[in-house]
Amino acid sequence: MLALTLLIFMSACSSVISKHVEWETIEPENYPVLSAVGYAPINAQLGLNDSSKRIQAMKASKLDAYRELAEQVYGQKVDAEQSLADLVLTNNQLKSTVEGVIRGAKVLKTYPIGDDTYATELELDMAVVYDLYLSTAKPRRVKDVSYY
Repeated sequence: MLALTLLIFMSACSSVISKHVEWETIEPENYPVLSAVGYAPINAQLGLNDSSKRIQAMKASKLDAYRELAEQVYGQKVDAEQSLADLVLTNNQLKSTVEGVIRGAKVLKTYPIGDDTYATELELDMAVVYDLYLSTAKPRRVKDVSYY
């Protein structure tokens, strides 16, 4: 009798229904195109001559434009701290950071502004980002479930 009861309880816990799940990818309705401009001073760059300073400014302006794109995509983290002593503000600190990975950005143009500044314009088409994402992550959702 005990063996029969144990057999009934064990069979109740097992699944006798098999299923097949069919998945489909999710595609956004629209893809925005983001743009960013980065700036860098030429004369403030470290270099032995004007052409090396100009090249460094070109690189710095490109990095600044990437930072701006990362800020648009991921947001900006702001940390603030204030201290009071006898109801008088004694310390006021503000720190901002941007962190993220930007893939698929395209440099539109790099050009000097006046004699001392370089600018770089970037563009990030989110359709390209989505295609890059699909190639690595393969997002999906349940399309259909068949029980048999």
